[in-house]
Amino acid sequence: MKQYLLSPPHMSGQEQSYIDQAFESNWIAPFGPNLVQFEKNLAAYHGVTDCLATSSGTSAIHLALRLLEVGSGDTVFCSSFTFIASINPAVYLGAQPVFIDSESLTWGMCPDALEYALEEAKQEGKLPKAIIVVHLYGQSAQIEKLVAIAQTYNVPIIEDAAESLGAEYKGQKLGTFGEFGIFSFNGNKIITTSGGGALIGKSAASIGKARFLSTQAKENKPYYYHKEIGYNYRMSNVLAGIGIAQLDVLQERIQKKRAIFEQYQQNFQDVAFMPEIASSFGNRWLTTFTLQRGVQDQQVQHLAEKGIEVRRLWKPLHTQPVFTDVPFYKREEKAVSVHLYENGMCLPSGTIMTTEDVDWISDQLRKELFN
Repeated sequence: MKQYLLSPPHMSGQEQSYIDQAFESNWIAPFGPNLVQFEKNLAAYHGVTDCLATSSGTSAIHLALRLLEVGSGDTVFCSSFTFIASINPAVYLGAQPVFIDSESLTWGMCPDALEYALEEAKQEGKLPKAIIVVHLYGQSAQIEKLVAIAQTYNVPIIEDAAESLGAEYKGQKLGTFGEFGIFSFNGNKIITTSGGGALIGKSAASIGKARFLSTQAKENKPYYYHKEIGYNYRMSNVLAGIGIAQLDVLQERIQKKRAIFEQYQQNFQDVAFMPEIASSFGNRWLTTFTLQRGVQDQQVQHLAEKGIEVRRLWKPLHTQPVFTDVPFYKREEKAVSVHLYENGMCLPSGTIMTTEDVDWISDQLRKELFN
């Protein structure tokens, strides 16, 4: 039975040549020409001076938090409506998470809830060391408003753009608004290096420091010498070769993702799809919508039996058992993030799919969800 996954890897056909080069030159390490080139290409794509390719998006967040000197006893504000990897690195560092609800216009962090939380924290004399804003499913949060609010309180923003590589707001790439931006190249992302991520920032010096920390904080001496604790967070030269070829087809992948979304939208004209705010351009990593009657686990299972992978939207972090006692700020009587989780669904959005595939999936969705 044919399987229609949410977002499977899609190779361009050029990846093997870069892998072969790594093998032929014996650069089978977290260093080498592929890695240098991939970082250079990513930096150029985002219009920044430097970029660090990492072993994962999670490690990129960890490094960004280290650069902002987050530690034990500090607080870090984070979108609640996201994958747990967005906040885990703050917990690694001993910081206290504080979760902020979504708003319905973008499903991203609610500016009003953020401002309320920041004002309360200011009154208590405990402003957060960082705010992690997540750009969901390839779409922009209200990043301009969020940055303006954060600047009022002098708190830096880390943009978690793991799902939103190539997306823009007012012609500016996501990940370049905050102090730092992070990306993921996990196997399900719009482009992949199998596993990996990247960190960009406003300061070339800060990315240089992140590179130092990512290679075990080894000092520049002719022997092993360490004054700080570092990590083994560099991307492999082999995987970076995959990334070079994948980045070359990113715009094609975005066009196809958006075409898949538009076809679903045409097939379900009475369904509430995830919004795309004015002046933004999303990569539509996953096509998502909400149902008036909510999503039932039985529906998900029935579609899986037909080879169609669908999934609920993110379960909010403030509802996760591991974060039972974590503060949560919302501005609606019922949390927007909870409403989205209860009623939202992700659809197969793989760029290998044909128009016939999308139409067949749509027919099966209609039978299961709307009859």
